[in-house]
Amino acid sequence: MSLVKESLYFGVVVSLLAYWAGLWLKQKLGWAVLNPILVAVALVIAALKLLRVDYPGYYEGAKYISYLLTPATVCLAIPLYRQLKLLLQNLAAVALAITAGVIASALSIFVLCLAFRMEHVYYATLLPKSITTAIGMGVSEEAGGIVTITVVCIIITGIFGNIIGERMFLLLRLKSPISRGLALGTSAHAVGTAKALELGEIEGAMSSLSVAVAGLMTVVVVPLVSGWI
Repeated sequence: MSLVKESLYFGVVVSLLAYWAGLWLKQKLGWAVLNPILVAVALVIAALKLLRVDYPGYYEGAKYISYLLTPATVCLAIPLYRQLKLLLQNLAAVALAITAGVIASALSIFVLCLAFRMEHVYYATLLPKSITTAIGMGVSEEAGGIVTITVVCIIITGIFGNIIGERMFLLLRLKSPISRGLALGTSAHAVGTAKALELGEIEGAMSSLSVAVAGLMTVVVVPLVSGWI
């Protein structure tokens, strides 16, 4: 047991194995609820409980994966580059859609925090919930939020959007690949973009753009609205 706790790469190994298990289950059963990230989180928690490894010990090895978060986000620009002509043809509509998504996210958090009489620190914590973790952590910290809770909210938002996104498109009869991609990227960041890439190249490109632009817009918006509560 001590060897497990002292292993420098324990966190990396258990995280990758859990994620591969999630991918296998999703491909085998095809259930939307079996999102690979959601399955991986559950398996990692179970492994840490079983082996009695605390979070600092796990993170000592798992932090090497987090180093790849920013470059992985940057790589989302590749499908966007391939659809650059389509983007330029619909630039005004795309800009308006992303702006509306960012405003809707901020207003919904504002209304919910007022309704539940939440303190400012939680308001600042929840505001970056719909942007990628690489940006959201910094935004939460600057606004005076609790970064660890922000990360959890971002992950939950992404997984939820990934799971229900396609079903919502069917329910709303949303067939435009541009609209579908923008919706997933603006509301469910990089995890939503993973679903968008499954739906098609145009969806993936528009979602990739949304992740970057919504993140930058949120960086500007959060300092302006974080003082409202």
